[in-house]
Amino acid sequence: MTGNRTALPTLFSLSNALPRAITVGALSLGGLISSVPALAALDEVRFGVPPWPGVTVKSEVAAQLIEAMGYETRQRELAVSVILEGLTRGDLDVYLGGWYPVQIDMVEPLVEQGKVEKLVSNIEGANSGLVVPRYVYEAGVTSVADLERYRDRFDGEIQGIEAGTGINNAVLNAIDNDLAGLGDWRLRESSTSAMLARAEQKMDDEEWVTFVGWEPHWMNVSFDLAYLADADDTGIAQIESTVWTIVPATLADEDPALHRFFSQFTVDIEDQNEWVHGYSFDDRPADEVASEWIAAHLDTVGVWLDGVEAKDGTSAIDAVRAAYE
Repeated sequence: MTGNRTALPTLFSLSNALPRAITVGALSLGGLISSVPALAALDEVRFGVPPWPGVTVKSEVAAQLIEAMGYETRQRELAVSVILEGLTRGDLDVYLGGWYPVQIDMVEPLVEQGKVEKLVSNIEGANSGLVVPRYVYEAGVTSVADLERYRDRFDGEIQGIEAGTGINNAVLNAIDNDLAGLGDWRLRESSTSAMLARAEQKMDDEEWVTFVGWEPHWMNVSFDLAYLADADDTGIAQIESTVWTIVPATLADEDPALHRFFSQFTVDIEDQNEWVHGYSFDDRPADEVASEWIAAHLDTVGVWLDGVEAKDGTSAIDAVRAAYE
């Protein structure tokens, strides 16, 4: 059912581990049983969903389209490691949050072993790194190299997120090694929500502030921000990421229609920013955000469903239009 993100234990039930393809058995004259596969198609599509707003809504959008095509769906909120294990064991059917380069070491060995398929980059060019308000950018702070020149305006402080995260560690490394002149700066570590609340307060007063930003995220909708260019190879700006759709290596044979849909399901960053803003910032249910967006963007949905058949063999886009128009 859409919106069902119930957390499950690491070990899946035996019933979910059973083979998904239906076989038809016939008894031969010699008493031996031979099996002939029937047309292979899933009845239920099981999503692995980490607790990240962007993947939550993206999975909900895909699930609603698949349900309109005649499938059942289930969304399971799990840790990434458990999701990848579930894909290799046939307990899950799709994961829409394969974040590269962060998850390379987790996913690539499974690809090389032929256990999963890295199907398509559903988000490309996702940016992360230090950001400043637009008015600061237009005043001349366009690069990490410009920060030190205006140190007093920033109080020599960079606003960070939770301690131990990769971007925080990169900022601390830049400070420790005096990269781009940041040796006498300090990093203020806090929760993501606290960082954004502090940044918003400063922006409301048109004070100067620099903090950790990334996309997709609602901050890119709510605030007028600019991402800084990197300098001196600090590794704290212009960090580009790609998000991959990961499926079991068997999906292409098991359900060609679903495989085609997922291979064409690519999302503009601006759309996902909008989804996350509705879900996280406006605190609206993911299913509501997804259904409203689908109804208003059937042309985009038509591209995703080009050449895809619904479960009953009819046109998938026709089934979706019937459900949302």
